[in-house]
Amino acid sequence: MDVFFKGRSIIYKDKGEIILLKFAKELADYGKVERMPKLEGKRMIMIIAPKK
Repeated sequence: MDVFFKGRSIIYKDKGEIILLKFAKELADYGKVERMPKLEGKRMIMIIAPKK
């Protein structure tokens, strides 16, 4: 899952992290977070793996 920041919206990176964490919380029954949100350029990336 990723969030892409366009233009000057990069100043709201804290809101992007909140969105990703809220998404992960909603999917807690189906998957687990392998990598917490991390900013890479203009993308904030989080990796979620399915539960087995």
